Amino acid sequence: MPIEAELKARVRDVPALLAALDRRAEREMVVCHDRYFDSPDGTFASAGHELRIRTVETDAGVRNLLTFRKSGADAASGSRPEYETTVGDADVAESIVLGLGYRPMVALWKQCSNYRWRQGGRDLLATVVTVPEIEGTFVELETVAEADGDLSAALDAARATLVELGIADHDLTTELYTDAVAAAMRASAA
Repeated sequence: MPIEAELKARVRDVPALLAALDRRAEREMVVCHDRYFDSPDGTFASAGHELRIRTVETDAGVRNLLTFRKSGADAASGSRPEYETTVGDADVAESIVLGLGYRPMVALWKQCSNYRWRQGGRDLLATVVTVPEIEGTFVELETVAEADGDLSAALDAARATLVELGIADHDLTTELYTDAVAAAMRASAA
């Protein structure tokens, strides 16, 4: 079972990172509208699972994705198995999810610059992310580990690439956007 091997970091020098990525691959501008769901008693999310409907807007058009992420295969990085499929209508998918008993947890917008390239025998995706409710800019670097035994090597490749891009280990984070947005919403309501 493939595992999404992903590292996320806060970016200290955004122009330098974008320049380094622009030298590697073509930039694709993307806006994502993410809706996350939890079980009525909150145990689904508290167990580390995610259920998400994502609407992705690019110059090429709009597509909707339904994603289930199982609890972490690697707690240090937050990497975990991910199952994703395209759905025709995000509102219909949400009606199905709600009909199955899940409840809305949080919704957020992400403005992203995606870069895809191949390096060291791996397909890499770097995504530079801003979320309006969260201060700062993040970079996510992901590749696919084909099995549990490949996860360590995939994470090592991602970490080495981040270093090449000027991202230090102390900038890595496992903070979830959902948690940060929920905290920002609570703070603004207080």
